[in-house]
Amino acid sequence: MIEMRPVLYRVAASLDGYIAGPHGELDWIVPTPPSDFAAVYESVDTVLLGRRTYELTLQPGAPPWPAGWKIYVFSRTLPPDSTPRVTVVTEGAADTVKALRAGTGRTIWLFGGGTLCRSLLEAGLVDVVEVALMPVLLGGGVPLVAAGVPITRLALVNSRPAPNGVVTLRYEVR
Repeated sequence: MIEMRPVLYRVAASLDGYIAGPHGELDWIVPTPPSDFAAVYESVDTVLLGRRTYELTLQPGAPPWPAGWKIYVFSRTLPPDSTPRVTVVTEGAADTVKALRAGTGRTIWLFGGGTLCRSLLEAGLVDVVEVALMPVLLGGGVPLVAAGVPITRLALVNSRPAPNGVVTLRYEVR
């Protein structure tokens, strides 16, 4: 049996299920300990982002992606050659991710957003969902997964509460 690279949807969300506020705000996210990110960074070499999430990573103060990582941005509006170090995918998201999973490398991190997650769940291409639940209610914003996602059964693998009120839940997609 051929081992496929796993796709991990790892994201911060408010307790009421939003990954960004009504105007794209992220200032409500409680910082996680650096060691938490260090472990993820060691296991990843490829990142998948929707266009809006990608644009958030370009804001002043956002940390750069580690050297050597492959960055894929899924967008129907972003020109394919618009940015260095990034592969823009304008169509065939599922086919692109299938090819990445079949290739060599480490974990593929689905960094965001909810629309890209929905399309990859529909195609059966998400293996793990890890949500860092922030101790905040936003009342609206960008949902964890876009409307229309098929019913997706999850099995809890791990839960970790932190002293700052963040609870990280890790699920395998069945």
